[in-house]
Amino acid sequence: MKRETVREFFRRLADANPRPTTELEYGSPFQLLVAVVLSAQATDKSVNLATRGLFAEAPTPEAIITLGEEGVVAHIRTIGLYRNKARNVVALSHLLLERHGGEVPHDRAALEALPGVGRKTANVVLNTVFGEPVMAVDTHIFRLANRTGLAPGKDVLAVEHALMRRVPKDYLRDAHHWLILHGRYVCTARKPKCGECLVRDLCDYRDKTA
Repeated sequence: MKRETVREFFRRLADANPRPTTELEYGSPFQLLVAVVLSAQATDKSVNLATRGLFAEAPTPEAIITLGEEGVVAHIRTIGLYRNKARNVVALSHLLLERHGGEVPHDRAALEALPGVGRKTANVVLNTVFGEPVMAVDTHIFRLANRTGLAPGKDVLAVEHALMRRVPKDYLRDAHHWLILHGRYVCTARKPKCGECLVRDLCDYRDKTA
């Protein structure tokens, strides 16, 4: 996809949704961090259903520690890998208090040092909480970037680097959200809704649906 085509691609997405954001529900940076950790191999909808009760009872690192691993499990058992995730949520709460005064750090290395936090989770927090122009590549973005020709890559890191190079700087801060939403609702895995797609004519995908 040519540079001018990439710019038009994002111009259309931006016009349709000028202020995109995550679909995860949260009331603080800490709650977003926990929600993103819980969202691994789970839908945002299922995470929101679980965290409404969790955050009502335990909205802070201190409260999560008081609740304990079994208390967290009681709220999130409908989510896949819930026991491991509960362990990570309690452990990262301890580390936030010990190392960062209970605050979510504005630093990639510090974020990735927390249990259950990898590069993608760190990127979501850096982008959504701190407005950093970074790219959190999930399965939706990976598929869309390769399918459309926007930023092909053999793995998520290659796609992330390609997007960081190719997305125009004035669109980079919100690009992560536009791409996730487009991949989630339009450029879906099995039956992409090409007939509803705003960027259909810009896309390199050969097998477009009617």
